Amino acid sequence: MRINHEITLQEWELIETFSRASGPGGQNVNKVATAVELRFEAARSPNLPEPVKTRLRRLAGRRWTEGGALVLRVEETRSQARNREIARARLAELIRAALERPKRRIPTRPTLASKRRRLAGKAHRASIKALRAAPENRE
Repeated sequence: MRINHEITLQEWELIETFSRASGPGGQNVNKVATAVELRFEAARSPNLPEPVKTRLRRLAGRRWTEGGALVLRVEETRSQARNREIARARLAELIRAALERPKRRIPTRPTLASKRRRLAGKAHRASIKALRAAPENRE
């Protein structure tokens, strides 16, 4: 399975299992195994660099198992072949997203005008709250 011009996944890294889909569908749902569970052994994959694996793990969330596999379950259509295509496309999309290195944040300082606006806003709120206080006893 080709991800981009550098990364190609081997067939042994992908395990597909089929089961009956849930939900409506009449007799088709009761007798045809159309749901696809695609399992990608990401932690053992020699084709993915370590930084990509860590980003993929973060992107996968609950779909990442303790054994280091990425599990995608698709049961959108009544066709097993179409569900397989959708699952493989989602896996490729996830890996492509993990390939993108996030930009490093460059810390910036607040401008003088923004500091003044913040302090003016705080003073304004303080004066509003001061007006809510009960008047002092004057004799």
